[in-house]
Amino acid sequence: MRKILILQTLIIFIHLNLAGQNSDLNQHHFMDDVRFGGGINIGVGSSYSTFSISPSVLYDFSSEFSAGLSLTYVYVKNKSIVNSTTNIYGGSFLALFKAMNSLQFSAEYEQLKIDQAYAFLNENASLWQPALYIGAEYVTGNISMGLRYDVLFDKTTNVIYSSALSPVFRVYF
Repeated sequence: MRKILILQTLIIFIHLNLAGQNSDLNQHHFMDDVRFGGGINIGVGSSYSTFSISPSVLYDFSSEFSAGLSLTYVYVKNKSIVNSTTNIYGGSFLALFKAMNSLQFSAEYEQLKIDQAYAFLNENASLWQPALYIGAEYVTGNISMGLRYDVLFDKTTNVIYSSALSPVFRVYF
C-alpha cells in the first residue's frame, strides 16, 4: 500500500511539472532577448561633409552580458584642395558587459573597407582597416555614452581616425 501511495504521488508531481512547462506563460522566445539600435551621424562644413549610419543588433545572454553584430557605412566628401570622395563600409562584432547599473564595458572588433577617389589626380585608393576597441560607457535607460580605445591603432597607417581614443554613443531598444 505504501509503495502505491508513493508511486501515485510521484506521478502527480511529474504530471504537474510537465503541465507547467507547457503553459504559454513559461515559454521564452528568442526575440525577447534581441535588441536593435545603432547610430546616425551627419556633419556639414564649408568644404567637408560626412554622413554615417551604423545599425546593429544585440542578443542579451543575461542581464549583464550581451553580444552582437553591427554594420557601418560612412560617406565623406572633401571639397578642399584634395577634392576627394570616400566610402567606408564594413562591420563589427560587439560584446558588452554591464558591471553595475550605470557602468558598461565593451569590446569591439571592427573591419572597414575604405575606398577613396581623388578628383584632381584621377586616382582611386582602396584598403582595409581593422580596429579592436576596449571601452567604458555610462548607461542610462536605452542610451550609453563613453570612450573607447583602439589597441590596434597605428598613427602612420590609420586613415579614419587621428587618435586611438574615440567617443562612443549607443542607443538600443
